[in-house]
Amino acid sequence: MSTAVSPLAPTDVPEMPAIAGVKLATAAAGIRYKNRTDVLLAVMDKGTTAAGVFTKSKCPSAPVEWCRARLKGRKARALVVNSGNANAFTGKTGKQSTALTAQIASKAVGCATSDVFLASTGVIGEPLDATKFDGVLATLANAATSDRWMDAARAIMTTDTFPKVATATVKLGKAKVTINGMAKGAGMIAPDMATMLSFVFTDAPLSSAVLQSLLKSGVEDTFNAITIDSDTSTSDTLLAFATGAAGANGAPKISRASDPRLKAFAKAFHAVLADLAEQVARDGEGARKLVEVVVEGATTKNSARKIAMSIANSPLVKTAIAGEDANWGRVVMAVGKAGEPANRDKLSISFNGIRVAKSGARDPSYNEAEVSEVMKNPKIQIKVTLGLGKGRDRVLTCDLTKEYVAINGDYRS
Repeated sequence: MSTAVSPLAPTDVPEMPAIAGVKLATAAAGIRYKNRTDVLLAVMDKGTTAAGVFTKSKCPSAPVEWCRARLKGRKARALVVNSGNANAFTGKTGKQSTALTAQIASKAVGCATSDVFLASTGVIGEPLDATKFDGVLATLANAATSDRWMDAARAIMTTDTFPKVATATVKLGKAKVTINGMAKGAGMIAPDMATMLSFVFTDAPLSSAVLQSLLKSGVEDTFNAITIDSDTSTSDTLLAFATGAAGANGAPKISRASDPRLKAFAKAFHAVLADLAEQVARDGEGARKLVEVVVEGATTKNSARKIAMSIANSPLVKTAIAGEDANWGRVVMAVGKAGEPANRDKLSISFNGIRVAKSGARDPSYNEAEVSEVMKNPKIQIKVTLGLGKGRDRVLTCDLTKEYVAINGDYRS
């Protein structure tokens, strides 16, 4: 784990309120790291509903497969997360580790193993010794409290340089409900239905079907619209849990995603996901600049997304940003290789609001000094106008620096 906090880290960290029905605790189990916490246990009250979205990788981790199977029960009592070891590409041993971890957790919490959710992050291909959880989880279950959100976010970090949390409070009916979220991720980030690891909790009385609907729609323009290095993890997991405790204060039970009373909550839920997703992009390994790529005038939104991702994932574009070079030629290259409709002679490009290319050529008013100055900003917006239709989309990424190579060159050593 990097010791220097990213210069793009948020300056305002929210106070994370308690969520009725959720208690948290962390411990150092020595999974991989020394002298830091690496295990999180979340204990949830009976009646908590669960939903999740996961990586589309064809080589998913054992915990991802475990959680997919557990979602059929639609309820949860415990979540166990470890960092340092992804328990991915570990064969039968990986499945045995998840089963043993769930057994230990179920005994500690006093619930069925089917109500235990698991997530692991870290090195791929190394067996996870689940016996390290024995005793630790029982201690955590007894020590869990409602105010350990920042500790929880720290415990799930790998190469992250800061804990990632977000919160929102909103009315559901006439009652106040709260949404808390945490995430981890800094490398191997190009999510496909989830992010590296992210967990969202609420006291709203929502059915698992409603939660699932909120997640499925919510990730598309948040976690699925960020990329750090174009690599989708084997472990991508986004889980949501609703304790329903706010029902005691008059919050109505929502069982249909189309319920009009859900509108304000859905907006707040989406905002939490968007906040967490941006924090992941800000903490890209070695990143010094947050990059927003906006594509407009495409034939469709989907086409705009593909072109934006082509730009955001281009090593040449990302290294140019790191060098504070408004190299629009590399942007043109990325647009052209995306395989989507584009007309070179209608293309316009701007960096932080300054147009550098127009109608397929350098802008007549281009001023090198002016553009070089804005490229020094910590946030860079690349806007591409295609002039073909009304399709628009945006994705977030970061620059690609020498430190990214250094971090990943010795990740396992």
